Amino acid sequence: MTTYILRRLLLMIPTLLGITLVVFSVMAMAPGGLSAQALVEGQNLDPEAKKAMEDYYNRIYGLDQPAPVQYLRWLNNISPVGFTMTEEGELGNFSLSKGSDLGTSFRYGRPVADLLEERIPITLLLNALSLPIIYIIAITIGVRAATERGKPFDVGSNIFMLVLWAIPTMLAGVLLIGFLGSEEYWRWFPTAGLNKREALDMQFLPHWSSMTDVLLLFMTTAVAVAGFITLSFKGSQILRTLVMAGVGGGLGYLMATGLPGDTAAWVYLLLVLGGVGTCGAVGFMQWRPFSTTIMAFIGMGVGIGVAVSTMQGDFVRGFILDRLWHLILPVFCLSYGGFAFLSRLTRGAVLENLLSDYARTARAKGLAEQHVLWRHVFRNSLLPLITLMAGLLPGLIGGSVIIEALFSIEGMGKLAIEAVQARDRELILSLTMISGVLTLIGYLIADLCYAIADPRVSYD
Repeated sequence: MTTYILRRLLLMIPTLLGITLVVFSVMAMAPGGLSAQALVEGQNLDPEAKKAMEDYYNRIYGLDQPAPVQYLRWLNNISPVGFTMTEEGELGNFSLSKGSDLGTSFRYGRPVADLLEERIPITLLLNALSLPIIYIIAITIGVRAATERGKPFDVGSNIFMLVLWAIPTMLAGVLLIGFLGSEEYWRWFPTAGLNKREALDMQFLPHWSSMTDVLLLFMTTAVAVAGFITLSFKGSQILRTLVMAGVGGGLGYLMATGLPGDTAAWVYLLLVLGGVGTCGAVGFMQWRPFSTTIMAFIGMGVGIGVAVSTMQGDFVRGFILDRLWHLILPVFCLSYGGFAFLSRLTRGAVLENLLSDYARTARAKGLAEQHVLWRHVFRNSLLPLITLMAGLLPGLIGGSVIIEALFSIEGMGKLAIEAVQARDRELILSLTMISGVLTLIGYLIADLCYAIADPRVSYD
């Protein structure tokens, strides 16, 4: 296994060279190419200033040299071993410890490494929150749908996930911003950035001016959550449905009253009926883990709402709550397409293995159905999920291009758009190299997970 990993890591080097070479060739062959004239074009400079800018770019980046020489020069700069560069842009002495230099951005006039250091954590934060959500929801719903093939849950989840998967991310983001962040509807969530400016000066954790308000918040939330969980376990199906339908109708009415201006009666009716139908369906559902989780979250919301409406002191949400508040819409837009598709893939894989010979043999031996499902069927169903996981991380970074542009988040996605618009060679090549590294690492992790999930796979 160690030899295999080392071999794969060494093979990454020529693969990355090929990826960057293709991207560099596309930029060189594009109209205008990689030249100083293309960079200063449209800046309305006088001839002398324009000539000075062109000379500067040519000296620093070697843009007056042939494209192959430019590419080799870039490789020399990013390599920790190679020729040093003088202040005039000429090659110096060969060094074994010159260090790696990703260059300076054309657009920002700053080192590319500094820009990446600022932007990568933001994109990684979005992806770190999205990946667990995608896999938890997909595996939970997919396995349940496979075990209830043809039943209402299977049919309903199929339809719902297909609808979600068919909605483009850009359209979903625009609709969420328009309805949940607009002054014309409900201004529940912010529409840009990851923090408000004043949040940078707040305390990290939430702060209340009165200890009574803190106790009230915890008491009402605990009582509401405990009540809804008890209802989920102890209440009959009819009682759960009626209570949840009532809560949903109340939430729908509050949503209607929260609209600015005069709200038409049909809007009240539509929102109330929508709340009754949605929450009532959760109460009616027989799948206990899902319904209990949803009811617990609804109880938490009800408890917090009651506490906030009765608090007397001042409340400062703090940096952490402000950050989470800004992350809700971007993370949802980044996640829903992934778990919608992955849940269908999970269902198909589990269903195929449930009907296989080894599963029937395990049941014939007297093993419990849950043991057969999770110890035998699910483990063999992981292989297609692992295959998809290899491309999921680079895919999320690609998807974050749209999300970060929609929500004005200063991450890698928005940086990539700005780099392409400005023909920023150094930045584009660095972003390409990082995406290539993540893709290759994803495939390597997938290969290792194959061996863990299936003992028959061996790389020795």
